[in-house]
Formats: sequence, structure tokens, C-alpha cells
Amino acid sequence: MHTTISARQTQPAIFVIFGGTGDLNKRKLAPAIYNLFLENSLPADFALIGTGRTRLTDGEFSKSLLEGVNTFSRRGKVEKKQWDQFCGHIHYQVADLLQESTYVELGQRIGQLQAEWEQEALVIFYLAVAPNFFPVIAKNIAQHQLAENADNARIVVEKPFGRDLESARDLNVLLGELFEEKQIYRIDHYLGKETVQNIMAFRFANLLFEPLWNRNFIDHVQISVTEQLGVGDRGGYYEEAGALRDMVQNHLLQLLCLIAMEAPTSFAADEVRNRKVDVLHAMRRFSAEDVRMNAVRGQYGPGWMEGKEVPGYREEDGVDPESNTETFVAINFFIDNWRWQGVPFYVRTGKRLHQKASTIAIQFKDVPHSIFPPEATETWQQNRLIISIQPEMSIRLQLQAKRPGLEMTLNTVDMVFDYKGTYSDEAPEAYETLLLDTLVGDQTLFMRADQVEAAWELVMPILHAWQAKKSLNFPNYSSDSWGPEVAEGLIARDGFHWFTLPVNRKG
Repeated sequence: MHTTISARQTQPAIFVIFGGTGDLNKRKLAPAIYNLFLENSLPADFALIGTGRTRLTDGEFSKSLLEGVNTFSRRGKVEKKQWDQFCGHIHYQVADLLQESTYVELGQRIGQLQAEWEQEALVIFYLAVAPNFFPVIAKNIAQHQLAENADNARIVVEKPFGRDLESARDLNVLLGELFEEKQIYRIDHYLGKETVQNIMAFRFANLLFEPLWNRNFIDHVQISVTEQLGVGDRGGYYEEAGALRDMVQNHLLQLLCLIAMEAPTSFAADEVRNRKVDVLHAMRRFSAEDVRMNAVRGQYGPGWMEGKEVPGYREEDGVDPESNTETFVAINFFIDNWRWQGVPFYVRTGKRLHQKASTIAIQFKDVPHSIFPPEATETWQQNRLIISIQPEMSIRLQLQAKRPGLEMTLNTVDMVFDYKGTYSDEAPEAYETLLLDTLVGDQTLFMRADQVEAAWELVMPILHAWQAKKSLNFPNYSSDSWGPEVAEGLIARDGFHWFTLPVNRKG
């Protein structure tokens, strides 16, 4: 997607991380920026300015980031010489985000760096903070003219982008009043994953599947993002979010858009995003009765995971003992357009499930007439295309083939494209891709205002229905299961079953 650094970005760059002492910077952002530095994907003159309430020197802040990079970087522990070079670009500023003096000092620090470089820098303001700080930071950045040059200032907003349609609209209006749309980067790290990006290449760089990519040949689509972990120390946040807000409204709907979108006329950011918005607009809105028939929720109870006893959701720290918050969601969506009319799109996500995996399974329709005797087709299975995002990164096409032997016996075989087996280069982490895209001004993998609002419009009837009626059977699935039985019923009603990758399957 990207060209070399010399052809792409030589202008100095400053990353301002609001929430610099937080978990996101330690685990994801700092390791990503360090890896971009090692890849020679940053300009020669750059700076990482972290902010936080704790009083730290630049050296103390650098040391805390080093611990994060050593622990969480895909490259493992750093080499001292390389880190020492990187360390010279790290700065820290004590900050109270509610005080104007913070932004005055930040402007002075940016000015000092630009004076040293004798060139105006591209400044990226990254909001790695709680959502309630988004408006106050945005207002102060604008008020103190830190992003006045729209070509040289960008603001990155982490999810959750709003907690419902109204708050998302309010935030969009505010940001739209303060900045130009080309400056606003609404980040969804799922879109930076290598296999997710490869969906576009797979669909639109190959002639083979496009004639089959419609209701005439596809039976149904499944999108699953399952997790083994519980909420851990995020119980307080999760009580306000739940699986529908936390995963479906953003990650899963974005994956659905990539599978269902029409071919864009070019790879231009707005052209790609236009086609995604078209999908969201075409998706069937739910009535109260539709919610009852097509959406199920669950909440995990206690159990055992990998030999260890784990608490139920209601026993987690920060969680109401009578919580109505869902930790599992399964929904049957429909897209009312010519390509997909009548094809169900099943999505599910949940915590404390049997396997950590993110998969998209496209099941094709059966052959119109079987010429084989019944004994040859005892294990017959419809053709299926499986895109695995994690734990393995692969695309596999499942076909029927003759088993070796004197008799005609058919069984399923896999044709596999496996990243590790095909490429020796290690795939970049999602945040590396997205931060580099922010640096070069490519918004293809970022959500536009109308995308965010269309996704919220779609899930609001479900949110309202679930908030209005308390679930009387929570918890309704045990840890280390595949979720509540009603989720199986949702898909079994149509004659299907949930697809899961075999554990520890090799490509």
C-alpha cells in the first residue's frame, strides 16, 4: 500500500499522545512507532510527545515505554543501540487536560521543535484517553490554534466513538466545527489487520470469485470474533458498553461491509468508504419483533478455562451483581439490495468462549444435482471460503475431492493461502499500518462521520430493546463454552450451524 520513505514523507512529524502514560500507548502505540522507526518509515526529524498527570522526566517516560516495547512489540526485546537512537526523539509533558496551560505549553514545545528543524512539522494529536475527554481536548487544540493548518495537523480519535447515535452525532458535529474532515481519523484497529486488508485484494484483484459473489451462489455468510478472556480489570468500562457497543457496532460491521460492498471505481479513500456506507444504508432496520427473532444476547457465568477456575461476569471487579450487560451477541442481518437479497449475514462475538478466533466463513450453495451414489457422499459438504484473521492468518477454500482408493468416495479438502507459509516477512501490527496511514494522509482504513452514524442507526433498535427488557436468565452460558444455546438456535432455525476453526490447526 505504501511507497518508500524518500518518496513519501520527508516532512518532520510530531506524535502527541494524550494519555501517554496509559495502557494503549504502552502496549500498542509506542511499539508501533518504534517499529516504524526501525523500518525507516518515519522522517529523519520526528518526535513522540507523551502527556500524563504523573510527574516524569523524559528519561523516566522513555524507560516506561521501553518496558512496553520489550513486552509487547512483535520484534521482541530491543537492541540497545537502536533504542538509544529512538530514545532521543521521546519527550514528556505533565498535563492536566482540563487546564489551558497544558495546551499553551504543548504549543511552545511544538514551536521549539519546529525551530530546531527549521521547517513546519506535521502534528498528529492522538486521543488515547477516556471518551469524556475527547471534546475538551478537541476544543483546546482548536482554541490554541494547534491545528490551524489543515494540511499539517491531524487528530486521531480512538473508539468508542459515542455510546449511542445521539452522542456520536454530537461528537461528529463538534469535530466538524473545529476541524476539516480530512484532518479527522476515527480509528478502528481491526481495519489495520493484514488479513482484513487482504479482503479487498482478494475480492477486487482476482476475477475468479466476483461472478460468484452474490445471492445466486452464496448461501449465507458468518462473521465470528470470539475471545477466551473475560473483562478482567475493564469491568467498569464494560458495564457501560457491552458486546454490542464494544464489538458489533464497529469491528463486526466493518468486516461485513468489506465482504458485502460493491467494487469501488478506484482505491481512493472516499470511493472505498462510499461503498461501505452503501452497505450500511442497505441493511434492514429492525423492528421490536425483528430484534426478538434475529438477535440474541448472553452473559458468561463461572467455569474453568485451561485448567483454571474463572469467575462469572457478575463476579468481576466493577460489575453490578445483577448486571444486565451482555458479554455475547449473535445477530442475523440482511442486506436489501440486488446482490444480497435473501442472504443471511450471521455475526457473533463473545467473551469467555472456547476459542480465541476471528473468522469469516462464506458458504456457497449446493450443486444443483448430484451425480454420485449416496455412499460416495456421506461426508458431503458445500463449498466454503474461510478467511481467518486470528489466530492464524489464512484464506482457505474447501472443496470436494475423491479420496484415494478403488471406490468413489468424496471428502472435503482445503486449498490454503497461509501468510506464514507464503511470506518470510512478518506482518506489521494493525497500529503500525494505521499510524503510517495517518502520517501519509491516507484515510481509506478510517471511518468517516456518516459511516459511524449509519452503524449506530443499525444497532440502536437492538440496544433499545435490550435496555427496555431485563434478561431473566443471565448468566446463560458457562465459561469455555461456545455461548448460549439460543445462539445455536438462531442459526439452526435456517438449517445452518456455526463454523469454528479446529484448535491448533496448521495451514
